[in-house]
Amino acid sequence: MRHHLDFTLALHHALAPAGDQDFCWSPYSVSSALGLAATATGGKTREQIVSALREEPAGLLDVLVPSAELAAGTGEAPVLAVANTLWAHEDLPVEESYRLALKDWPGSSVRNAPFLADPERARQLINADVAETTRELIPELLPEGSVHPRTIAALVNALYLKVSWREAFDTADTDEQPFHAPRGQRAVPTMHATRNLGYAAAGGWQAVSLPAAGGVDAVVLLPDGDLADAERELDAAALGGLLESLEQRRIALSLPKFKVTGGAELTDPLAALGVHELFTPGADFSPLTSMPLRVSTVVHESVLDVDESGLEGAAATAMMMRLTAVVREPEPLRVEVDRPFLVLVRHRSTGAVYFLSRVTDPS
Repeated sequence: MRHHLDFTLALHHALAPAGDQDFCWSPYSVSSALGLAATATGGKTREQIVSALREEPAGLLDVLVPSAELAAGTGEAPVLAVANTLWAHEDLPVEESYRLALKDWPGSSVRNAPFLADPERARQLINADVAETTRELIPELLPEGSVHPRTIAALVNALYLKVSWREAFDTADTDEQPFHAPRGQRAVPTMHATRNLGYAAAGGWQAVSLPAAGGVDAVVLLPDGDLADAERELDAAALGGLLESLEQRRIALSLPKFKVTGGAELTDPLAALGVHELFTPGADFSPLTSMPLRVSTVVHESVLDVDESGLEGAAATAMMMRLTAVVREPEPLRVEVDRPFLVLVRHRSTGAVYFLSRVTDPS
């Protein structure tokens, strides 16, 4: 778990916008896409991805697979949908060994899309599949123009999670309370409950854990001081220690209802974690295919909605891949017009000849 926390915070610090802005992203979705990419790559390309993830794909699967198997608890049964899809042009040869390795990933499949013949249709197919998995919370992961005419494949993760609290907040207790936002105080709908909850306080943070169905917890991390400063300093050791020290306490909790979204292109944040070769013509995708590929862009979107009954969230990550081979032009057939010649000027479709000229001395 500590490796996953370390990756989560490292990429968060590289990815998140200024501390006075709302933002949301899914470490589960991004690490899934990176894990698929690590499985598809070799050499230095793979080494850089594994270094960013802080662990091998097999270790990552130990975290991701059980997390994709929620058990129903008290209250409404949890809903979790995970899709890990390799979208490929039908002429892209996919190694059988990669098809087999892909089966280890939750909700995995290999599907065809007409990337080279109809990039817009390929975009629509991927977006429709992500929208279906995310229950329409992410209706358009790939914006218009995001599938380049040389795009030939994409690795896509999509995630949807809806769970109810083990004990719901009473909607009758929700009222308007002041919230001290960076741009000034404002009144926001705030939920209230007094009950036994996981609690810890250390290193300038308080943590309150709200249990939900299926073994899911929502942990509220409240800094003693300014969030922007505290968030910058938070590392995996401190966060892991805080989570491990949660103990049951009687808590009178006031928590705002909220819905937060986030979207980002991940090339630069991943580069900050040392992932460079994946985006270059030197990328090694030999475990996936014999054709030379590189990742052109990594797109991510996420949304999280929390209210009295529970939480609902969705995320999706797409790695778009292009061919990197330089198309070799055939050697030109040399024609030197260095002696008298004729020129015929015509209408191509009807055959009408507008001019027929003889040129014997162009000087």
